[in-house]
Amino acid sequence: MSGGRFVAGIYRERAVSAYAAHIKKDPLARLGLPAHQADPYPIYDLLRDRGPMETTRLGNWVSASHPVCQQVLRSRQFAVKGEEPSGDDPVPRDMLDLSLLALNPPEHTRLRRLVAPAFTPRRMAVYEALVDQRMRTILDGADTRNGFDLVADFATPVPIAVISELLGVPDVDSDAFARYGATIAGALDGVRSVGHLRRLIHAQNQLTRIFDDLFRLRREEPRDDLVSALAAQQDDEITADVLMPLCRLLLLAGFETTVNAIGNGVRAFLANPEQWRLLVQDPSRAPEAVEEVLRLDPPVQVTARVALADLELGGVQVRRNQWVVALIAGANRDPAVFEDPNRFDIGRRSSAEHLAFSGGVHYCLGAPLARLELAAAFRILAERLPDLHRVGPVIMRRSTAIHGPLSLPVAG
Repeated sequence: MSGGRFVAGIYRERAVSAYAAHIKKDPLARLGLPAHQADPYPIYDLLRDRGPMETTRLGNWVSASHPVCQQVLRSRQFAVKGEEPSGDDPVPRDMLDLSLLALNPPEHTRLRRLVAPAFTPRRMAVYEALVDQRMRTILDGADTRNGFDLVADFATPVPIAVISELLGVPDVDSDAFARYGATIAGALDGVRSVGHLRRLIHAQNQLTRIFDDLFRLRREEPRDDLVSALAAQQDDEITADVLMPLCRLLLLAGFETTVNAIGNGVRAFLANPEQWRLLVQDPSRAPEAVEEVLRLDPPVQVTARVALADLELGGVQVRRNQWVVALIAGANRDPAVFEDPNRFDIGRRSSAEHLAFSGGVHYCLGAPLARLELAAAFRILAERLPDLHRVGPVIMRRSTAIHGPLSLPVAG
């Protein structure tokens, strides 16, 4: 999953009253309104048109400029948490521990090295066969003629199965994991209500119970999976308190972002039937389609970094301990970098990289697996359902940080 720890100041600026959003016309605040959560791109354009860096009401910075966002993500002058303690966490740390995403080197480096072997090319070859088989089996059992929900019935089960296989989680309850993922991902925007808080605590407790049991089992009966490998590394520094959030993050990041990326990609194809016809005519173009989908409409829309020293960025002075909100989805449509950036074109050629997988030391560890799953999804849908079309209304997720459909009824 791309991104780092989002700061509470940013969410306070987003989660403002309708007065601030409509009367004051605060673009960052308007991103919290349902209409702009469904389609945030006009707001990103507005912010970018004002310049590469825009100040926020709480004295931080926001940018939808590709060069600025890329520098923020790659530079060691920025980090995912400040050197000084801050009370700006969006939710209590014990409510939402983002593990790798909230750690700076060297702690981040040490944990990343522990899980990196799970994403080698050899491992990817094993998962490729699993992904292909699962996706074809799902379509065999789906009522593709009369319609099925692409998100719930296709996009969700396969990534959950794959990441569960990678971790070694037995007897996977896909529906329950999907609920936990939606609940925890929703907390990235802040806890919305008492009911949401209860669901968040329940999801965290259930995942903790699952991994407590699994770690205990794998210490006694190790297998060729990531939890077994992590259990073998446990010591005075790599404790259960460190490994538990790491496993929760890998589980949820391993399917939540992929589910939304598949949904966003199919939405883009349905809105651009000429591009769908190109893929149907040549399904081997699926990897190209993946990169264009991730550029045009990435599942993770925003991240933030804090400056570790005073520096110049985008023509302004950023002070130490100031945050920069990187609107990576807006950066991916920067017209200074991508020609005709709002156009969906699976044949696009560009020397610039999209930022959907973040950058620098926090570049998404699971990017190879995500690309594999997305390419398989688009290829198999093109092969099996060349007449794919929507048969009902799309329901979008109500979130600023994570973007994608909750429901997408299709037939083919």
